Amino acid sequence: MSRQRSMEIILRSEYVTIGELVRLTDVRYSTLKFYTEQGLLPFEQAEENLTRRYRREESVARIQLIRSLRAQGETIPQIKARLL
Repeated sequence: MSRQRSMEIILRSEYVTIGELVRLTDVRYSTLKFYTEQGLLPFEQAEENLTRRYRREESVARIQLIRSLRAQGETIPQIKARLL
């Protein structure tokens, strides 16, 4: 089991894991995984490492936008059309 990185290190990192995005945004893991599967949350994946890496600043901003649009009553398909 890997050791969690400190919030200080996470906030300085260009890339974060989905678990670290949970800590940064207070959005449930299953929700972020769903956004990823729907193509709403882009990630990078190194061939030798199966861990998905998300650009921290870009991902946090996108998650905030998705949450805002959901709060306004937009559906996932509507948000997907808007973001793609």
